[in-house]
Amino acid sequence: MDIHRFFPPHEGISLSDLSGLCGAELADPSQVDRKVTGIGSLSQAGEGEVTFAVSAKNLPDLAKCRAAAVFVTEKMAEHVPSDVAALIVAAPQSAFARAAAILVPDALKPLSFTSDTGISGAATIDPSARLEDGVVVEANAVIAAGVEIGAGSVIAAGAAIGPGTRIGRDCHIGHAATVQHALLGNNVVIHPGARIGQDGFGYVPGPRGLEKVPQIGRVIIQDQVEIGSGTTIDRGALDDTVIGEGTKIDNLVQIAHNVRIGRHCVIVAQVGIAGSATLGNGVMIGGAAGINGHVTIGDGAQIAALSGVAGDVPPGVRWGGQPARPMRGFLQDAAAANARAFGKKERKRGGED
Repeated sequence: MDIHRFFPPHEGISLSDLSGLCGAELADPSQVDRKVTGIGSLSQAGEGEVTFAVSAKNLPDLAKCRAAAVFVTEKMAEHVPSDVAALIVAAPQSAFARAAAILVPDALKPLSFTSDTGISGAATIDPSARLEDGVVVEANAVIAAGVEIGAGSVIAAGAAIGPGTRIGRDCHIGHAATVQHALLGNNVVIHPGARIGQDGFGYVPGPRGLEKVPQIGRVIIQDQVEIGSGTTIDRGALDDTVIGEGTKIDNLVQIAHNVRIGRHCVIVAQVGIAGSATLGNGVMIGGAAGINGHVTIGDGAQIAALSGVAGDVPPGVRWGGQPARPMRGFLQDAAAANARAFGKKERKRGGED
């Protein structure tokens, strides 16, 4: 079975053109006219495909590489097989990403589930909704009263857009996603099954048990944000929940009410961010980390996977652990704990012999 059957090969681009577009230098000028039509992993790429290698860990696979070309650093270029074109660049993975965007552009955003190119007759659209020219609404999508959607946006099959929601231009709302109480900028991608703008989890104890607190805020999603499948972003309680420009959020992330996330952040799968937490610009959070409510994480901070952030985090640091603390201390503590555990096992074995 062809592993690339869902993304057909490109018609072909010369290494001369590709290297120029990706900021790379072709090690052997005689290979300028060689064409590439697709991408592949270092171990699997074959004829007509381009790949990349980033470190000494890749040397065994690089030695057996059968790709048409490979992005490498200058230091690794000498290890590229003679029949493979070496594209020398400071950051091979970044250059490969640019090449991939050229060779398989359809993989950059969700594909449509239907052949609809305009407004499907099987969609439900309130007469008061305002859609600019060029909007695609696929079958079984629901557009509620007062919705505004900009040109070039796609509302995929089965998606539901709540009353008064505004969606900018060139956005993609994935299959069966729901968006309500929200304002979206341009070029926002929301993957299938995401839930945006439902009420936050707000209760207070009362004489009759837990009293529900009405959530009347919004979700503000700025330009170039991407939100993964199954992710939930609650609307604000009194203020807004805000996702900053260029931020990328993985699948299965929970973002509670009043959370404010800065620009160009990366939040990996299964992260949970409790209410009213604030993330600065360029924050990176590893998978399954938990962020306590009302904490602030400074610009450029990095939180390791599986960490628990209980208090404020300064800008520019790397923290990890439970509770999260500076990475060096966390690693030292982890090493000491492993040493103690290993020592106990050794002593127990020694006593049994």
